[in-house]
Amino acid sequence: MMRRLDLTNLQPAEHDLQRVYGAAVPRAEVDVEQAMAAVRPICEDVRSRGVEAVLDAGERFDGVRPAELRVPTAAIAAALADLAPDIRAGLEESIRRLRHTSQAELEHTLVTDVAPGATVERRIVPMQRVGLYVPGGLAPLVSTVIMNAVPAQVAGVPGIALASPPNAEFGGLPHPTILAACGLLGIDEVYSVGGAQALAMFAYGAGECRPVNLITGPGNIYVAAAKRYLQGTVSIDSEAGPTEIAIIADDTADAGFVAADLISQAEHDPMAASVLITDSAALADAVDTALDDQIGSAKHAERIRTALEGRQSATVLVRDIDQAVQVANGYAAEHLEVQTADSAAVAARIVNAGAIFVGPHTPVSLGDYAAGSNHVLPTAGCACHSSGLSVRAFCKNMHVVTYDEAALREVGGHVVTLAEAENLPSHGAAVSIRTSR
Repeated sequence: MMRRLDLTNLQPAEHDLQRVYGAAVPRAEVDVEQAMAAVRPICEDVRSRGVEAVLDAGERFDGVRPAELRVPTAAIAAALADLAPDIRAGLEESIRRLRHTSQAELEHTLVTDVAPGATVERRIVPMQRVGLYVPGGLAPLVSTVIMNAVPAQVAGVPGIALASPPNAEFGGLPHPTILAACGLLGIDEVYSVGGAQALAMFAYGAGECRPVNLITGPGNIYVAAAKRYLQGTVSIDSEAGPTEIAIIADDTADAGFVAADLISQAEHDPMAASVLITDSAALADAVDTALDDQIGSAKHAERIRTALEGRQSATVLVRDIDQAVQVANGYAAEHLEVQTADSAAVAARIVNAGAIFVGPHTPVSLGDYAAGSNHVLPTAGCACHSSGLSVRAFCKNMHVVTYDEAALREVGGHVVTLAEAENLPSHGAAVSIRTSR
């Protein structure tokens, strides 16, 4: 099933750990630059022709041309009214937990007294308008509505728009469960638009949709390429690639649990990555057996097998847990599980991961729906420099500087001296004109 990589004899220098181990565990081959060649004309067409270009692209790629881009509020209300009670209860609990952690993460304005009469205020300002993208694809990712919208709402963003692909089965509207989640959250500006054309609509504006300041949300390679192309015109959260899980496990781990978690991630996409990092060949053998047992009854068995047999998935054999930690930090997984004898201590040594799931009873799927964490996370090794989606993504920091005359006089000489040192005397003159009177 999953191929094996034996890294037990690999011993890179301390300064080279991340590079060597990051390269040792391969990922899915994706070419965002090539995809950009496809999305560039789509984005430019939307910029020049607006709504008609968006509709044309939707008809071409999604096979349906909605009567209008914006979803009627009546359709959102109807979807919510028809939502099964158990699904509603699950969504409400997911919203409650994520809102709780988001509120705890919210930063507040701080004022620092630099000197008598001199203050610097760090003011937290929410983005004024954001565009949230929720993919359709192989599954209606209703949980992604929550993961994008809740932190934006907690941040205080006044303008929230959401786009999700039109679906011929539902009369050109997004999946009704996605619309129901929007209804639960009070989001009424929803558009039946998918792919690169949705991101271009957010960036440039089209019809009722005014341009946004920030686009968040995962998607396929064309969505990632559109984000790269539009960055600068608009801010983005990240270029999300194929999803991935890595699991550090030793001989105390339950092979059935490990196999189930590898399968759950492979279920997303044929290019999804599932990586087991272990110092136990016996556990690796037991996981292989458990994979065979469990895949047979999986609904998406073919998709799962394709992902697990791909070059992006593997069982990585290591000397010990110390090396396992090094490999995990080099790989910088989107999701990292730790199922070892001392999971908390091992997890504390991880510095590169989108999110860490500690212990045998904390599967990634918990984080996908109801842990209270956010599942929009950096992929493709970007966890070494980027963070998952949170309230902070929807806020800006502004410094507000206030000095009275005495405070300016007290420091003004230093300003003039430094301005002269940079050969910018007029900078110093802007201070001197105030302090020489």
